[in-house]
Amino acid sequence: MADISINYSGVPSALNAILTSDLAPGATVGYELCKTLWEFHPLGGKMIEKPVRLAMSKPRVINIDIHPKDMLIKAFQKEWDNLGATNHIRDVMYITRVYGAGAIIYGAEGIPTDQPIDPWKLPDLNLYFNQLDPLNLSGSIVTNQNPNAPDFQKPLPTITAAGQPYHPSRSCVVFNNTPIYLRFQSSAFGFTGRSIFQRALYPMKSYVQSMITDDMVTVKAGLLIAKMKQSNSIVNRAMQIAAGIKRTALQQGTTNNVLSIDTDEDISAIDMNNTATAMTTARDNIIANIAAASDVPAMLLKDEALTNGFGEGSEDAKAIMQYIDGIREDMRTLFEFFDNIVMHRAWNQQFYESVKNAYPEMYKDKSYEQAFYMWKDEFKPEWESLLDEPDSEKANANDVRLKGLTEIARTIMPSVDQNNKAKIIQWMADNLNEMPDAFVSDLDLDYDEIASYEPPVVQPEEEKIPKPSAS
Repeated sequence: MADISINYSGVPSALNAILTSDLAPGATVGYELCKTLWEFHPLGGKMIEKPVRLAMSKPRVINIDIHPKDMLIKAFQKEWDNLGATNHIRDVMYITRVYGAGAIIYGAEGIPTDQPIDPWKLPDLNLYFNQLDPLNLSGSIVTNQNPNAPDFQKPLPTITAAGQPYHPSRSCVVFNNTPIYLRFQSSAFGFTGRSIFQRALYPMKSYVQSMITDDMVTVKAGLLIAKMKQSNSIVNRAMQIAAGIKRTALQQGTTNNVLSIDTDEDISAIDMNNTATAMTTARDNIIANIAAASDVPAMLLKDEALTNGFGEGSEDAKAIMQYIDGIREDMRTLFEFFDNIVMHRAWNQQFYESVKNAYPEMYKDKSYEQAFYMWKDEFKPEWESLLDEPDSEKANANDVRLKGLTEIARTIMPSVDQNNKAKIIQWMADNLNEMPDAFVSDLDLDYDEIASYEPPVVQPEEEKIPKPSAS
């Protein structure tokens, strides 16, 4: 008879603390526990980070329906990358999902944080951006619980970072989910949104328990059971040595070795068939419970491959796309916050002068401010879909668009003057340039030349009168 003891399960002490704590369904998740789950729990990172990374896996498509379109988009994208705006938004979304609330602030050296920054001076400043979690914001995002107040359950206009106030124009606060009236969230230290771990806390504890079970099964999976013939009641030293030699030979035996045992003896591996079924079922149920308690689809937690992938538009892919669209909508406030900053820095006075030199006729009567607001009004970002259409469907869609463009132009062109013909040609070229799958290079024409072009007048041929024949 042998005693079996397990002194260490291989689980980090932080997760061990979750197991040993008295967590019941519906228990409140605090700030420190949220941090532990995000940092150590195997599914914590997936629940927080994977949906955000998937939502941002394809960049936004910037559309500006005004000239110079290419110059505006290129300058905007360059400044966006220089500021690292995508990474800042990603990190704020992580914090918001972990604790239920997060914020970002920006500043510049030499300017007090409680004073506004003139947006027209942004191109000349060396800006910095900081992501803040609820501990940094403690006391400034409690939200007003008076139902008759204008800011009822809304983020305060002025937040503080470690007690230092920031002007409302220099910060952006984001909640995860809608605040609940008079429900204090200990994870965010206020009446704010809720952590994604709040409802999933108990099944996440069960998941850690299943990891310990996996560890125990892995350790015992290679155990061999030797049914050896029992010795007489009187066991002498020689018999003990012989049994030990037989066990050693069994332990060291490998392929191509021959091991002899008595006819009454048997050797077999430990039977874990029933254990495997129970483990798999329990693990699947735990993950399903976590998915139901949080807002993350189970397939993302399991890393399961979609039946047909994103390209075929299966029902699973569509369901995940709807979920990702919700994540993108949650990020809209942060993107608008950065869009305004990037526009002022990218489309600055120097940029305006270069545009004015390139398009003097269009911008000779417009000031810099007028041009800027005109560009800003035409700024229309759109998310690129994660559903990739097959090449055959893209070709069919492009064929339909080309036929539509041709028929419209063929119908209108004969009945308009030369200026409108130039506009129609420009419209067709803009649409053709939006089909990168059909055409490798853009169509670039001189529309002013087309508008001023005068087609040659075709002289009618003289009617030939037959001469009378000589009599």
